Parts: sequence; structure tokens; C-alpha cells
Amino acid sequence: MSWGIELWDQFDNLEKHTQWGIDILEKYIKFVKERTEIELSYAKQLRNLSKKYQPKKNSKEEEEYRYTACKAFLSTLNEMNDYAGQHEVISENMTSQIIVELARYVQELKQERKSHFHDGRKAQQHIETCWKQLESSKRRFERDCKEADRAQQYFEKMDADINVTKADVEKARQQAQTRHQMAEDSKADYSSVLQKFNHEQHEYYHTHIPNIFQKIQEMEERRIVRIGESVKTYAELDRQVIPIIGKCLDGIVKAAESIDPKNDSQLVVEAYKSGFEPPGDIEFEDYTQPMKRTVSDNSLSNSRGEGKSELKFGGKSKGKLWPFIKKNKLSLKLGATPEDFSNLPPEQRRKKLQQKVDELNKEIQKEMDQRDAITKMKDVYLKNPQMGDPGSLDHKLAEVSQNIEKLRLEAQKFEAWLAEVEGRLPARSDQARRQSGMYETQNAPSVNNCAQDRESSPDGSYTEEQSQESEVKVLATDFDDEFDDEEPLPAIGTCKALYTFEGQNEGTISVVEGETLYVIEEDKGDGWTRIRRNEDEEGYVPTSYVEVYLDKNAKGAKTYI
Repeated sequence: MSWGIELWDQFDNLEKHTQWGIDILEKYIKFVKERTEIELSYAKQLRNLSKKYQPKKNSKEEEEYRYTACKAFLSTLNEMNDYAGQHEVISENMTSQIIVELARYVQELKQERKSHFHDGRKAQQHIETCWKQLESSKRRFERDCKEADRAQQYFEKMDADINVTKADVEKARQQAQTRHQMAEDSKADYSSVLQKFNHEQHEYYHTHIPNIFQKIQEMEERRIVRIGESVKTYAELDRQVIPIIGKCLDGIVKAAESIDPKNDSQLVVEAYKSGFEPPGDIEFEDYTQPMKRTVSDNSLSNSRGEGKSELKFGGKSKGKLWPFIKKNKLSLKLGATPEDFSNLPPEQRRKKLQQKVDELNKEIQKEMDQRDAITKMKDVYLKNPQMGDPGSLDHKLAEVSQNIEKLRLEAQKFEAWLAEVEGRLPARSDQARRQSGMYETQNAPSVNNCAQDRESSPDGSYTEEQSQESEVKVLATDFDDEFDDEEPLPAIGTCKALYTFEGQNEGTISVVEGETLYVIEEDKGDGWTRIRRNEDEEGYVPTSYVEVYLDKNAKGAKTYI
């Protein structure tokens, strides 16, 4: 099967077909180019997605990634970033191995096609020229034959006419002979041109055109093969990244399998453990027994002090008992964290102190490395004075040494606090004991309920009472710490009980459906509202059990809104 034989007369159709083949190739190149753009866009979107959900540095969100579930999510984000990179690889390889190569091939193909069809047109023009020569020779032969025939007839007519002179007859004879000779010459020329044309035509249809069309056929078949190879390359470039994409997916699966719920639970314990013991049982106070007192046993002042403290500690529901203890008002106003973190629970304080010690040790090590580097540089200057003045480093060396000493003193201070918290050293003083929450004192009645001596804030932190009196003095005064007799909080509104609530726990108050009471503290997010019935009855009720009507103009109302 050969185009030169089968399609010898389809020059124009072959020209159209080969142009169509080039158009198909260019369309395929455009398709691959758009695929690479899609891959790049997809990779960019995946990278942006991964970046969007990456934890921000030095933020609370970054601390959350201590948990294995969050670590797995972070690993997924990193794997997706690598996943995006593979799609960029697909785009790059398709651009270099398909688009660039095929674009170059198309230019070569166009030049080759142009050359072949130029040769074909040249052959066509040659055969057309030969045909015109043949036609011209044929017409000249025909004309000469007719002229010779007319000259012969004229001669015969003159020869038969007796009135014509012999000279005219001879002239006519010579004219006829000349015409016959011209006809013979035209015949010979026509025969020669015809033979030549037949040869050229045979060469044209059996040699030149088949050769040209064969080259065009081979060119077209190479184009088809090239498209097939490119399609295969298209698939292979995609297949090459599958193992790496598989590794990315395997990494995600591995990250998922690394999730450890027990470990995360332990991290929650470490993050929020206070170190406090749960409050113990409250001792029963029997008011039915007669109070046996003598004048000699109690002075007027002592009687007043004991009665007041007893009333506040055990009688009124106003006492801030666990879990309804509120943050110390002074601490709220100051908003400052003590340097030794004494406002935190024992376990959290220990962690903060340990963290501070580690940070200081790192800074000390950094300064020591810097000192060593300066010392080495000074030694170099001493050995090679032309490189620099050794004395110029003395000031810097002294400054670094001073910084090291400061950091060491700071570290020793925090290590001492840490040792105290961990029980390695005794309390240094009454002040230190008060800052650590007086955890070791067990004899005073006020520590029977350790939770009552500490406050909790909405964010889970704790504050310790910073009283300047000893525990014995606390019992003899008006409890100006957590159970102080501050002026009653002003009412910030009223509320109506929607349901009956039996306040059986310490710090709560019982209400009856439909009862109207005063609101003195709005719900701060813990689900409880502090209310007051009268001067001696106040406590907490579930927020969902009451309908609150706040007085916007009330003093302190804005504090809770």
C-alpha cells in the first residue's frame, strides 16, 4: 500500500490531510499545556490549603499540636504539601518532555511538509510545460500539413492551366515542395516532442510523484507514531509520581495510626492538673448542744470575733465553697502574675518553674558559647596582631560574662522555687509559705477545706490568698481573705425563678418557681448565676433555672455584661 500508487491523482487532498495532521498535533500540544496549568493551579491550591491550616508560630494554637491527634493532622498537612509538589513535577515534566519537544517537532514537520509539496508542485509544473510543448508542436505540425496540402493543390491548378506561364508553374511547384518539407520537419519535431512527453509523463506518474508521495506518507506516519509516543509519555509521567504520592498517603495513614488517645489524655492531665487534693468532708456542727461558756473563758472581744467567724464559715451560704469559689477581687484588679508563679496550682506552678529554668539554662549556654567564640578570636588576635586588636574584645567579653552571671543568679532563684515546690527544700519563710499557698500547714481549722483557700478563674488558673497575718490571726479576725466580710455586692438586676431548685451543695441557694430575687453576679460562662434573697441568704443557681433582668444603670452592671 503506497500513496504514490494508490493516490497518484490526489495531490490536493493529501495536502489538506497533512495540514489536518499538523493541526491535530498542535491541538494535542494545547491539551497537554492546559493540563499542566491545571496541575500547577491544583498544586498551588493544595499548598495554600496546607499553609492556611498550619499552626501559627508562638501562638496558643501551636501548643495544641502536642497532642497526637493534632500531630497527625499536622503530618497530613505536610504530606499534602509534598503531594502538591508531585503535581508540580507532573507539570514540569509534561512541559519539558511533551510540550517543548512536540513544539520543536511541529516546526520541523512543517518545514518537511513544505519541502515535499514544493517538489510535487515543481514536478507538476514540469509536466505541464512538457504538455504545452507537445500541444504547440502538434499544432505546428497540423498547420504545416494544411499549408503543404494547399500549396500542392495550388501547384496542380497552375500546372493544369494553359494560360499560366511556365515560370509561374515552376514557382508554384517550388512553393509546394517547400511546404511539404516544412510539414515533414514539423512531423519529425512533433514525434520527438511526443516521445519526450510520454517519457516525462511516465517518469512523473511512476517515479517522481510516487517518490514524493511516499515521503509524505512516511512523514505522516512518523507524525502518528510521535503522537502515540507522546500519549504514552503523558501516562508514564503521571505514573512516575504515583509511588511518591503513595508514600505521601502512606505517611498520612502512618500519622493516623500514631494517634494515641491515652497519651493525649495524659497530656490533658499534665496541662491542667492543679496538684490540689479534693476538698474533704465538712464536719457536722451541732447547734443543739448548749454553749457552755464562762466569763473567764471568753472576753467580749473574743466572743464577738468567734461568733462572727463561726457564722461566716459555717452558717451563711455566702461562703465561696468549691466548686463555686470566685477569683480574688484584688488579683482581678491587678492582673499581674507573680514572678514565682505562686498564683498557680502546685503542679502548674512546677511546670512553669521548670520551663523557666530550662529557658534560662539555654540562654546561659548560648552566652557561654558566645564567650568561648570571643575567647578564641582573642587568642587568634594575640597570635596574629595584624588581624585585629585583642584589647577591642575585652569590653565584649566582660559584658558577656556579666550576662552569664545575671542569668545564673536568675536560674538559681527559680531553681530554689522549683525545689520548694517539689518538696526538696523546706519553706524559706512565712512569706514564701504564703506565696506557695500554705500547703504544708495542716493544723489550722481553716485548711480543712483546702479548696476554700484558693480561687479559680474562668481560664482555669488559680490564685492564693496573700494575707500578711498568720493562720491563727486569720481565725481571730473578720476573715479578710477569701471569706472576708466585704461590703455586700450591689444588685445588678433581678431574676425570676422558672423552676424550683433545691440547693443542696455548698454555695448554692434554694429557689421556688415564680420567686423573684436579686442578681449580684451574672453568669461568667460556667452556667451559674449568683443571686441574693436577703442580706444573709445568697448563693448560686443554674442560669437555665432563672430569667434574668439586668439593670443597665446599676453600679457594677457593666462588669458582668
